[in-house]
Amino acid sequence: MNSSAQGIPGLPDLTHPHELLQFGSQILKGSLLIVFLVIALGIAIALVSFSLRRNSLEQSVFFGEWAIHYSQILKGLQHLALILVLLVTGFFLCSTLSNRYHYWEQARVAQVAESVAGDKLEQTAPQIRYVAQEPYTYTTRVKDKIVKVNDTQKVNRFLTFAGSQIQVKLDQSVDVKGRSSVYIVDYTAEYKVINQLKDINSFFFEAPPPNGYSLLSRYKVERDNTQLQQTNPGDYGFPFGLEPGAETTFKVTYQAQGGPRWVYNAAGQLLSKFRLTAIANFSPVDFASGIVPSNKKSEKGRTEFTWIFDDNVSVKNPFGVFTNTAPIKNTGIIPRLLLLAPAIFLWWILLLYLSIPMNLKNIAIAGGIFFACLLTLTYLGRLISPQLVWTMISLVLLTLMWGLGSTRRASLAAIVCTIAGAVLPVFGLLVPYSGLTLSLAGLLSAVWLAVRHWYGWEPSSAAR
Repeated sequence: MNSSAQGIPGLPDLTHPHELLQFGSQILKGSLLIVFLVIALGIAIALVSFSLRRNSLEQSVFFGEWAIHYSQILKGLQHLALILVLLVTGFFLCSTLSNRYHYWEQARVAQVAESVAGDKLEQTAPQIRYVAQEPYTYTTRVKDKIVKVNDTQKVNRFLTFAGSQIQVKLDQSVDVKGRSSVYIVDYTAEYKVINQLKDINSFFFEAPPPNGYSLLSRYKVERDNTQLQQTNPGDYGFPFGLEPGAETTFKVTYQAQGGPRWVYNAAGQLLSKFRLTAIANFSPVDFASGIVPSNKKSEKGRTEFTWIFDDNVSVKNPFGVFTNTAPIKNTGIIPRLLLLAPAIFLWWILLLYLSIPMNLKNIAIAGGIFFACLLTLTYLGRLISPQLVWTMISLVLLTLMWGLGSTRRASLAAIVCTIAGAVLPVFGLLVPYSGLTLSLAGLLSAVWLAVRHWYGWEPSSAAR
């Protein structure tokens, strides 16, 4: 995994030893507080009973009532303590799983980004430069007088190409680490030049190599099938002469390697009779910078893009092709579900308590099954669709919950509670229509409790 991927900030993670120790100390403090409160209540009952020892009738009535209440409180505290243990443990389990899943999602995004990372190969359009003499006027001081002087200066001007025919073939490979994609570019371009000037016949053909390459080979510039030689290393300007009204053709070829993106930069020039064909011998690939190609043709892993501009078209952004990666969708859904899972568990347990008799064993088993289902969803959701995974897990969960009731009606009540309190809420957090699904789950829960308590639908009075 990528080292830059991080978990959710501020969320406890039990895989970190210091957080585990801190969690244990907090649980110990909370448990001791509850124990002291229960003991204090027992001592208070004993003291009141002792104070009434002279009146045996009042003592027996008080002690009998409070003994029953104290016994019920102890029994209720057992259920409350078990639910709190399951709830707190489940929260830290889910927060840890949420951190792990978030870390995995970040690493997956980083891995995809790394596969298409790297400098883009940007080919800048060549230019036909010439030097022109232009008059200009300036003022100077001569013997305390301001004198206006007329002079000439040399300025660089550029000639527009009469036509451009460019073909680039792209193959894709991987770098030494086997992570990032690398383009292998075979570039061929022909430029037609017509001297439309009347008094200038000396020009420079400036054809720089692409920017961002890691390897450049077989770079060659030809004029009318005659190769031009570089005068100075690193200087890609080639002088040539062309009489007024005459025309000539330049051809630029090279092979290069670079990042997984190739673009052509018109450098602000007006494009006339321009044709660029980019042939990508891999997939998936798409056009870059939003400049829609005039034609696109795909067949057997080969995609051909063609841009055609007939007359005086200005293209501001560089345009070309890049390796298209499949979008990573639905990120953050499982971590959000895991953070809300303890609340769903609490709602489900309350529905069960209000529907069928529950004992400590049933609560412990039901809690273990619920969080085991979430654990399964977390890791299977990395391989296949989480919605499909939860559908399969729900069938297993409903089958197991059938055994929670001692009669057929009690089992049906457990099934209804599980659907309304667990299956639908979890499924609602996995689908785009979360609000609608959670609303249906809440409505089903309310309707079920109304039918159960207001219309006398009694499942059973005994539980396993």
